[in-house]
Parts: sequence; C-alpha cells; structure tokens
Amino acid sequence: MSKNKPRTPPTEWDFCRKQNFYTLYPHPQDRSFCVRCQDQPRICIPIVETSSDKAHQAILQANRVADLIELRIDYLKRPGTIPLLNGRQKPLIVTNRQEEEGGKYRGDERKRLEALEEAINLGIEFVDIEVGTQRSLLQDLLANRKKTQIILSFHDFQKTPPKKELQKLFARMTRFGADIVKIVTFAQTWEDNFNVLSLIAYAMERKQEIVAFCMGEKGKMSRIFSPIIGAAWTYASLTRDKASAPGQLTVGEVKEIWEKLRI
Repeated sequence: MSKNKPRTPPTEWDFCRKQNFYTLYPHPQDRSFCVRCQDQPRICIPIVETSSDKAHQAILQANRVADLIELRIDYLKRPGTIPLLNGRQKPLIVTNRQEEEGGKYRGDERKRLEALEEAINLGIEFVDIEVGTQRSLLQDLLANRKKTQIILSFHDFQKTPPKKELQKLFARMTRFGADIVKIVTFAQTWEDNFNVLSLIAYAMERKQEIVAFCMGEKGKMSRIFSPIIGAAWTYASLTRDKASAPGQLTVGEVKEIWEKLRI
C-alpha cells in the first residue's frame, strides 16, 4: 500500500492491551503495533506546548493513548527536539509548520528546514513538510531523508476543492516521491467530506500511503472515518484546549466513537 519498507516478521510475544490477548510484535520497541492490531485505525496526538518541559510532560501523557505523536516545534518558544526524546515510546512526527499553513513559525525558511534536518539526523521516524515549501529546499530535504519517512502535506483552511482538483493535487504531490501524502481541507458542506475521503481509495489504488480528512465542525466525521477506510492515521488532541486545527476531536472522543462503532 505504500513505498515504505515492509514490516519485518514477528519477533516477540507479549500481552497486547488493545486486544486483551497475547500476541506477536513485529517491532518489540513499538508496543503500539502487534500483528492483531495491524488493521486497526491509528491516532496521532499533536503536542502543541510552548515550553520543552510542558511538551515533555505531554509526550509522557500521549504515550499511554497515542499510536503516534506529532511534535509541533513551531509552537515551542525555544525549538529543539533532543531534550524531548527522553521517555518517548511511540513513533514521532516532527513538524515545523509555517504560518501560511496554520502554524506558528515566522522567520527564515532555511532555518525552519534546519530543524527538520536535525530531526532526520536524529533518526526521527517522520518529518512533515509542506508541498508549498520552496522547491529547492523541499527537494534537498527529500533527497537527504536517510531512514526518516517524509510526510508531504497540503492544507486549505478556507475550502475543499472539487474532486478533480484534489486528484490533480494528489498527482502533483506524489511526483515528489514522498513516503506519505497528507491532504487536509476545510469542510464548508457535508459533501466536502466525501470528496476528501474519496482520495483514500484513489491513493490505495496507486499504492500511495495517505492521510486525508477535513477540518472544521462539518469535517469531524472525516476525522473519524478516514483511518477506518484506509488512511494511515487521524489526528486527535489530548484535551480540547490542545487542538492543533479546527474541528479536531480529543483522543477520548475518537476512541469512544470507535468503541460504539465496534472498530
């Protein structure tokens, strides 16, 4: 389904609390994924704290309920990833979002990407970079990704383009050769959800891993259903006041809905 390397064969038995069952772990260091959980929808929790101490505490909290954790270093007053790696138990996404795409970063573009390069050099699992990034800088990051998987992202905080435009956008993004394509738009109507969710099957047919959903009050349904129908994961906050985007549900709300749906 993706260009990523296939998972290695199971290597260790242990108790999976999600499945309430002893099972095999392909990656013993990652207890969020066992062979019985591989088709389970995954949740990424964004960390949007402004200080390293608070961010570290939030990561420790997220360890208990997240499948992945996104560290939004654009929120940090003193950006840096090294002190925050201690105690981390889940795969990490490092994002340094520019203001134009809903982030907090204001400043030199090269310096913004230097923080992502540092994450790559540290062996962080994922780095998120916007498709609108200066072409030469984006290509350099992709060419020097090492073992880090690159999430190439697009955000529209105003609207959801028509389905054909979304497919053209997807095609343009895949040409960069990123590991995961992320397309997030704002839902003005309920129908906008279906246009964005249709990208998931479209991507799967082309063997491209994708994250796709809508923001806003009317976009909440797509956040719930996107990983169920094949998206790599969805995003949910630890608490309502720590949401990183409009319409983001809490991890508790998402899991409660999935429980009712028996997912």
